Amino acid sequence: RRGRRRASGDAMTDVEDDARETTATEQVVTPWDVEGKDGGGIDYDKLVRDFGCSTIDREMIERVERVTGRKAHPFLRRGMFFAHRELDLILDAYERGEKFYLYTGRGPSSESLHLGHLIPFQFTKWLQDAFKVPLVIQLTDDEKFLWKDLSLEECGRLARENAKDIIACGFDPKRTFIFSDVQYMSTPFYKNMMKIAKCVTLNQVKGIFGFTGESNIGQVGFPPTQAAPSFPDCFPHMFGESKTSLRCLIPCAIDQDPYFRMTRDVAPRIGGYKPALIESRFFPALKGESGKMSASDATSAIYVTDTPKEIKTKVNKYAFSGGQLTVEDHRRLGGNLDTDISWKWLNFFLDDDQALAEIGEEYSSGRMLSGEIKAKLIETLVPICQGHQDARAKVTDAMIDEFMSTKPRVFASLFGDMGDVAGALDEATIANTKPGIAIGAPEDTGSVKKEQDKAQTGEDGGQMSKSQQKKLLKEQQIAEKKRAKEAAKAAGQAQ
Repeated sequence: RRGRRRASGDAMTDVEDDARETTATEQVVTPWDVEGKDGGGIDYDKLVRDFGCSTIDREMIERVERVTGRKAHPFLRRGMFFAHRELDLILDAYERGEKFYLYTGRGPSSESLHLGHLIPFQFTKWLQDAFKVPLVIQLTDDEKFLWKDLSLEECGRLARENAKDIIACGFDPKRTFIFSDVQYMSTPFYKNMMKIAKCVTLNQVKGIFGFTGESNIGQVGFPPTQAAPSFPDCFPHMFGESKTSLRCLIPCAIDQDPYFRMTRDVAPRIGGYKPALIESRFFPALKGESGKMSASDATSAIYVTDTPKEIKTKVNKYAFSGGQLTVEDHRRLGGNLDTDISWKWLNFFLDDDQALAEIGEEYSSGRMLSGEIKAKLIETLVPICQGHQDARAKVTDAMIDEFMSTKPRVFASLFGDMGDVAGALDEATIANTKPGIAIGAPEDTGSVKKEQDKAQTGEDGGQMSKSQQKKLLKEQQIAEKKRAKEAAKAAGQAQ
């Protein structure tokens, strides 16, 4: 079961409707449970140390701005997306002219999204627009079937409903592929799942994800399903059949890091690049850092379907205030920015840096009262929700089908400003393209040396042990002998 204070309700960042009641003595952060120490806030510095990822510093943000030629998104400037794994390598590769793709997702367990669910999609859209790269979005209807009391058919229906909200965020249909796990278990995807699964022991998944004897076998077997989209050959209609044609960058909340620590450990062993990550903090519940954001409690969140009146009522009545008990004390002591939810939410949704700084100064000094900062939040949220509702209303079934289509794309059209270049491709390229494979995609050369080079480093970036290298060399020698034997056999038959 999933926990509290989650950044999003998707496969990357989820909020579980039935978050468990527990008294935490130590901080717990897994893809299913999020609890601060003794019920308090999350210690993000400890998370970075425990997970072994890196913080995003000012220099990294400035580099993103320099590479893209755009001002960094507010989520990046203000530290909402605060940690990463090998984002620097993605930027290195991008500057060398190499390509990459984005991957994020959602677990479709509810009819409507709340504002926290939009955070990763808003940031991912900015990444897609800034870098001009393709994107795959996974809808884990199989995961929700395994974890929740829902039929598989209902999970499939919710996946299409949630796809409407995702499309309403404004993604480019020419560069974006949305897929439901249940519908898209094609051969390349399933092959990667099997390769990943074979590399991970039961003891490892127990240690990484905290599975117990009460976990059903579908839950224990699910991690490879979320790991597989990290490899481009899962999507041959977009990226071709090569596992090394592209690198992958994954925007997600930091509680999803265990999935991709596992994936990064496996990647060199199956001949792929380690996926890079850019990770966010958790989106706070309306009732405060220690409150639960739950679909079963409409007062804990603001939904994209809420009316202006509902938004006003919820913020005024339920948003946890960092203000003082009396006006006199508030004027003297000021508001507490560390606990005030209106202030925290404004940091997510108010684009204007100067206006945000002024509100923070006015409220913390006591010149602005709690009711006034709540009014600022209401003014910010109402147009966001109304705009989303208008955009969602325009999403048709035909548009969903377009985003979920497996019709082969033109590989070059997915990147940069090239747009649709199908007409510019020579006839030979089109004629030689396999059915179901992206037109003009890089071919899988199957180079043994490349496979060996990529397999030389472990998760920590260090060299493989001698025994691991010997094992790899032996496997390659066996494969070479097998190929030589098959070639000799074929030559004999030809004579």
